[in-house]
Amino acid sequence: MCDTLVIRGERTSWFAKNSDREPDEPQRVAYHPPVEEAAPGRVSCTYIDIPQVTRRHGVVISRPDWMWGAEMGVNDQGVAIGNEAVFSSRTRRFGQALLGMDLLRLGLERGGSAAEALGVIAHLLEAHGQGGPAGYRDKAFRYDNSFLIADPSEAFILETSGRDWVARRVAERTSISNAYSIRDDADLRSDGAPAAGFVGREFAPMRWLGRARDRQAATACASGTLEADRCSFLDLASVLRQHADGDGFEGGSNADVCMHAGGLLRPSHTTSSMIAKLEVGAPPRIAVTGTKTPCLSLFRPAGFEVGFSVMQPDVWEAGAALHDQAAADPGFRVRLKNKLAAAEAHLLPRIEAGDLVTAEALARAWDAYEFERA
Repeated sequence: MCDTLVIRGERTSWFAKNSDREPDEPQRVAYHPPVEEAAPGRVSCTYIDIPQVTRRHGVVISRPDWMWGAEMGVNDQGVAIGNEAVFSSRTRRFGQALLGMDLLRLGLERGGSAAEALGVIAHLLEAHGQGGPAGYRDKAFRYDNSFLIADPSEAFILETSGRDWVARRVAERTSISNAYSIRDDADLRSDGAPAAGFVGREFAPMRWLGRARDRQAATACASGTLEADRCSFLDLASVLRQHADGDGFEGGSNADVCMHAGGLLRPSHTTSSMIAKLEVGAPPRIAVTGTKTPCLSLFRPAGFEVGFSVMQPDVWEAGAALHDQAAADPGFRVRLKNKLAAAEAHLLPRIEAGDLVTAEALARAWDAYEFERA
């Protein structure tokens, strides 16, 4: 399960996503620099190899650590992409192809704009198909994918079923979850895609049990009053930390945007979160937790100017330990949330201003529990 949203203005777009996966699956944040090579050969994705291209953009991605592809990311051209699991009657049940996460990373590496990234994903989907075990431990878990693709001046929803796809431009804002939304209002489609989209072909029990419509409504409502030129990282962090009832530890359901795993009927947990400001004429501004449970996690700076030194290898594990302590001690989680709010009041405006050096120092102070002295 996941939730992704975009808010667009004339020269600025905001992108945000919660990645919901198995609760003990580590997710790693990484920077891969741009590449240009004369004889690129082939690239080994999670399950299959495909021809590589000569020129690839630099990317910041958040990916489950066992796969090649990514759950979300931003490239150095200001393109951001997040994907969602969707379930249709055409989902491939056997064999291996490109995972949706592979398609996402390939779109970022090869797409210099939102429209170009959409074209990359659509072409590779038609050429190679999608499929393969997509779970960390649950290797029977398979799904098709939808994508939200944005750059500073344009955004698209791209929905897929098998090798077919439909796409719709985003006017001002949208949010997507684990359900199809494009009907007869597609702007682009593959030759084999039905005129009415894939809504009639979806596997309804997964949609209803996962409460996808409820989460989509929650992100749409919470972001509905935000304008691109007056939005902030703090605003979108609040959207991604929503709980429908309780605080996720006491209460909690599949309707929570900040999802906490809870037994057989609630197996997913938010394992990383990302927010990006995409602005014409400026480098992308990126904040990412790199760990689980955003209601307890610091949004840390990421970017192409200072590399990724702030993301230590054990960030995910340290965050998981904080989650476990908070789950056992209600008083501790109240103190942790208060301290988090105080830290981000200073840190997130620094990210938005492009002062990543200061933001990195504040993040390191948080890690050392020394924010008050920073």
